[in-house]
Amino acid sequence: MKKPLTALAALAVAGLASAQSSVTLFGVIDAGVTYQSATSRDAATGLSSKQSKWSLANSGYNSSRIGFRGTEDLGGGLAASFWLEAPITNDDGATGISTFNRRSTVSLSGGFGELRLGRDYTATFWNDTVFDPFGTNGSGSSVINTVSGSTGLNNANYARASNMVGYFLPPNLGGFYGQLQYSLNENTKTSATDTTAATSSSAGRYVGGRFGYANGPLDVALSMGENVAVDTSSLTRKVQTINLGASYDFGPVKLFGELSNVKNKFDLAAGNSHDSYNGYLIGASMPVGAGLIRASYSTVRYNEGAVGISGEDPRAQKLAIGYVHNLSKRTALYATVARVNNRNDAAYTGGLSAASTTGYGSAGVSYTGLPRSSTGYDFGIRHAF
Repeated sequence: MKKPLTALAALAVAGLASAQSSVTLFGVIDAGVTYQSATSRDAATGLSSKQSKWSLANSGYNSSRIGFRGTEDLGGGLAASFWLEAPITNDDGATGISTFNRRSTVSLSGGFGELRLGRDYTATFWNDTVFDPFGTNGSGSSVINTVSGSTGLNNANYARASNMVGYFLPPNLGGFYGQLQYSLNENTKTSATDTTAATSSSAGRYVGGRFGYANGPLDVALSMGENVAVDTSSLTRKVQTINLGASYDFGPVKLFGELSNVKNKFDLAAGNSHDSYNGYLIGASMPVGAGLIRASYSTVRYNEGAVGISGEDPRAQKLAIGYVHNLSKRTALYATVARVNNRNDAAYTGGLSAASTTGYGSAGVSYTGLPRSSTGYDFGIRHAF
């Protein structure tokens, strides 16, 4: 009896080994003192007004978060994994693990690639953050990011989308990578003959893709996506994004660049129109001992789709420079200074207005008149675990 029992025990151990799993707790705590100001001008009197504020803010360098991720080896080259990530506001402690709205996904991966389900980053957001030396954090984040995520565009699926079905190419394609995503709107569809129910709506649906090539010092990617922001019987509004980003690491310096076009499309019974937001970014990062110098310039020009508009198109420009000093692999001190100039022609007869600031999160201030300029300073510490 001993031999059969020993054989069964060996089989049980082998079965457990083929299904080994691991769970990791991870996170970032980022806090810093920030100063934000915004200067406006009264279009009638020409007088200037200014708002300013000192704050202890979070996420000036990296987004504060806490999360859990795990992987189970299913054997035969297959693996199942999950990722739950929650935002935290460590400056006041008001937000903890109450929602996993940064990311909440479950995946099945293998030689075919990865199938990922849940709430995740959109394909079109990745280029905005990967090809910006400041990512999408703090006062230094580009105006491409601030305009795309602004209340003026009101694109709820700019950075992330819920109810997502995503496919990612396998990593063994000689440097080529890519992803496709479809976010279900989960609205009830009504047949055309049903006169009692509400109109069918596609609002909340996101479709996007991103394809790139990364090999050695070079990384380049193109992404496209569309989000249905509003869909009623009188208006369908879609936000379409296409951007191209690239970076090249020369060793002493790493260069970044991005071209971005965002269209806010209006489909009305009276006709169709769209507003365009065309932007670009150039940036660089330079390692200096245990530190890193970061710098970028970004701009977005507004182009209103209505006819008969006079005056110069609104435009936002931003210059940012910063320094990160790494105390260890997980802890860093950082300092950033950034300046935004909004160019709004007083004679402009359109409805758009460039109103970007350097503010972020609860640390921002607003304009009280015609937006002119904004300045931001960040001094903080980031610890990752």
